[in-house]
Amino acid sequence: MHFTLLDVVIVAVYMVISAGAGSWIGRRQSSTTDYFLANREMPWLAAAFSIVATETSVLTFISVPAVSYTRDMTFLQITFGYFTGRLLVAAIMVPRYFEGKLTTAYHFLGTRFGPKMRKTASLTFMVTRILADGVRLFATAIPLAIIIKGSGLFPGLSNTEFYALSILLIGLFTIFYTYVGGIRSVIWMDVVQMIVYMSGALLAAAIIIHDLPGGFSEVLEFGRQHGKLRWFYLGFDLPFAEYIKQPYTFFTATIAGAIFSLASHGTDQLIVQRLLTCRNKRDAQKAISLSGVMIVLQFLVFLLLGVMLFTFYQGASVEQLGVSRADGIFPKFIVEEMPPGVSGLVVAALFAAAMSTLSSTLSSLASATVLDIYRPLFGKHKSESELLKHSRLVTLLWGIILIGVAVAFIGLKGTVVEVALGIASYTYGGLLGAFLLGIFNPRASQRDAIIGFITALIAMTFFIQTVQIAWPLYTVVGSLAAILVGSVTAAFMPGKMQNNHLT
Repeated sequence: MHFTLLDVVIVAVYMVISAGAGSWIGRRQSSTTDYFLANREMPWLAAAFSIVATETSVLTFISVPAVSYTRDMTFLQITFGYFTGRLLVAAIMVPRYFEGKLTTAYHFLGTRFGPKMRKTASLTFMVTRILADGVRLFATAIPLAIIIKGSGLFPGLSNTEFYALSILLIGLFTIFYTYVGGIRSVIWMDVVQMIVYMSGALLAAAIIIHDLPGGFSEVLEFGRQHGKLRWFYLGFDLPFAEYIKQPYTFFTATIAGAIFSLASHGTDQLIVQRLLTCRNKRDAQKAISLSGVMIVLQFLVFLLLGVMLFTFYQGASVEQLGVSRADGIFPKFIVEEMPPGVSGLVVAALFAAAMSTLSSTLSSLASATVLDIYRPLFGKHKSESELLKHSRLVTLLWGIILIGVAVAFIGLKGTVVEVALGIASYTYGGLLGAFLLGIFNPRASQRDAIIGFITALIAMTFFIQTVQIAWPLYTVVGSLAAILVGSVTAAFMPGKMQNNHLT
């Protein structure tokens, strides 16, 4: 079977409807509070769905099945850390965000330490987010490029050009409704798109089980024989130098994963923006806690899907399947093995995952730019209508930059989910360290926070280049370095304190 005209029509109609519906939902914007925070009136359940949809993207849809296809299910252990980390966010970080009228994750650092720390953290977020989500947008282009190439409509294009065209199409559709509708459109479309992409994944699993003579029992037996069902692994059989390189051993995954999640969901504007749209602290705590349960179940589904694909293809290698990378295995199945019409539905589900993440990225980048950088420096005397206009222009600009970065990542080696997580965790440690320093060390000043943050980045560069540790440990090392150095300078070189009353 191949991708048919019916499938193409289904995908095209879905993308058009998504862009149109998203624009309609948020069509009446009157202020930056509405555009970036939905007037702080979003239901907590919608926020929880949006958090999961935002962090899922295409990386989960195509790369997590690739992880279990090529290895096993020990990746699941890190979701236990993710769950624990979100409970810590609910207990430690969320109360601080609701002590005052905070507008971004880095607003807290500004009120606690000073404007320089706020700008430093916000700029760091922007660089990290644009790189990590450039990888995500590139990942989205993998299945679309396969579809366009298989259609025969552009016979003269190279693989690189197919990827570039795919990135451009997805980026433009996503930019449209984010530009018009703001965070309200993003969140409500996330709810719809999460339902769509999980339905698509379950539909793919059902088709595989139906096509296998032994059904799900065959998956369990074949997976067991080839060691694909292993999900618990302590890693104590490894030498220490090798142990710290492995990201999915139990204690690294659960402990470092929890710290990574505390950073990613407690200091990253991409997620914190959703929490700030909730009506109150309690709602935000419920949203982040429920998202932890949902993410464990979701990763379990996609890892099992990888084992199903491994069984369906009888353990064939990437080269034997004729794809250039493991991330192409699931898209290959969608395009070649699913019935006409069903392929289109599942690819539409894949784009649902992509558009939810990309729209969230654009909204969070624009909010950090306008609220943390532009308004404090240049927008103090501007009206809300002027700020709203500028916010939309900044959203458009970030969309163009994101497309450019994604194109630059064409030819990336390795499983994209791990590359993206590695990029994000590189700076998360310094950000988390600065937040925790501000919360638990009342003597720390802005100077101490900035010194600690810079030290964390230097430490990360050293460890990545020389020691070679697993990516979940990046955040551990970075946060410890920031807290330790910031605390030492605060103790032995007292600096001027910032008024830490939140306003």
